[in-house]
Amino acid sequence: MRTTGSRVRRGAAVGVALALVALSAPASTAAAAISTAGTSTAADGTGGAVPTRVHQPWLWQATVEQRPTGPAALVFFTSRTRFLESTGVLIGRDGGYRLIPLHVAEDHGLLSPDGRHYLRPSGELLALTTGEQRRVTDTGMRPLAWSPDGQRVLSTRSNDDGVISYGPDNQQLNDPEKPDDLFVLDPYRGTEQVVAAGTFAAHAAAAWSPGGDLVAVAGSPDVAAMLAERQRLVVVDPTNGSPRWQVELGDRRMLAGPAAWQPDGRRIALLAFDGCAGLGCTVDQTAARTWRIEFLDAATGRAVGQPLPVSASTTQIVGWRGSDPVVKQAIEADDDEDRQAVLAALSPGGGREVLVTGPPGSTDLAVPGELLARAAFGGPDRRPSPFAAPLWFYLALAVPTLLAVALAVRRLRRRGVASGAAAA
Repeated sequence: MRTTGSRVRRGAAVGVALALVALSAPASTAAAAISTAGTSTAADGTGGAVPTRVHQPWLWQATVEQRPTGPAALVFFTSRTRFLESTGVLIGRDGGYRLIPLHVAEDHGLLSPDGRHYLRPSGELLALTTGEQRRVTDTGMRPLAWSPDGQRVLSTRSNDDGVISYGPDNQQLNDPEKPDDLFVLDPYRGTEQVVAAGTFAAHAAAAWSPGGDLVAVAGSPDVAAMLAERQRLVVVDPTNGSPRWQVELGDRRMLAGPAAWQPDGRRIALLAFDGCAGLGCTVDQTAARTWRIEFLDAATGRAVGQPLPVSASTTQIVGWRGSDPVVKQAIEADDDEDRQAVLAALSPGGGREVLVTGPPGSTDLAVPGELLARAAFGGPDRRPSPFAAPLWFYLALAVPTLLAVALAVRRLRRRGVASGAAAA
């Protein structure tokens, strides 16, 4: 009887221990992260560096709202998550991986310069340090660029009618194509200020000046230009709508993204190409385009400097390393679903240095402006922790374990009773 009772107690103890390990894994993982974070990944978000390589998250990885991990070092997007559609993946400055699920048909949002907030096109602001999310403006807006101080966001809102109405004689009663609004949003107070930058059927891209006193905005001025993919660039003071200059970009040039304004404030970068333009181009003609970065004088809008050749996969400038642009590109693959997003620094002599490489299937990379401003690249290559999961995952592990323990204890007790009866 003593031997049987000892087995029962040992079996119960082992089962309970396994359950406790499953339930305590989040706390132990968090403690390990704190002990290994070091001074460069302090809880206040100072310091830190962008990792050189990032990886796919575990299918059970927790979301930011479930288990916040602090300010972001980088965010990338991939459909290879349990949500089976494009999902943001946050890598914190402590190396933790968390998911940012997108709403249905939602575009990618913008990461604040300090890496503490993520602004959704749905008008919601997600605090990455707490997981709290709140609505700051109406839906239908699209954020274009954060101001350098991280206090304002230049945004656009479509005014197009969703449905065309017709009268009894089949005449069209409304104009579904209406000029879009350009406005500055304060995402912390929820206030908006309209920017009078002229009429645009659609805004394509925008960039703030380094001092935050001017904005450059590009887009199609009317429906005909939008159909022909022609754009106009306007530089304007966002506080009073006072335009400084405007340039017609045509159908082969476009503003080079939210970081198109050089840090010294002297030049604005464009992406330009030679080759077939417009909707009538074939796939082969589009692939044959040759791309480059051009520069305009920020004071006059006149072309300056020498163009910088770039690959066809270059989509925008996201920052600068000194005078070298840091661009978003892609590594092609036989299967388009295996393409990898990368950030690379380009030099005038034709040099190219890859700074960050996303995992296969990554479609976008975003780095906080604060890290870009000080060229904080070359951070450690950390893999996602399998223990950084939501509570429901640990409960799902613990419940079967506890049931198995209960069944084992019951079976052992029955054996003990049967052995006692036989001995009697």
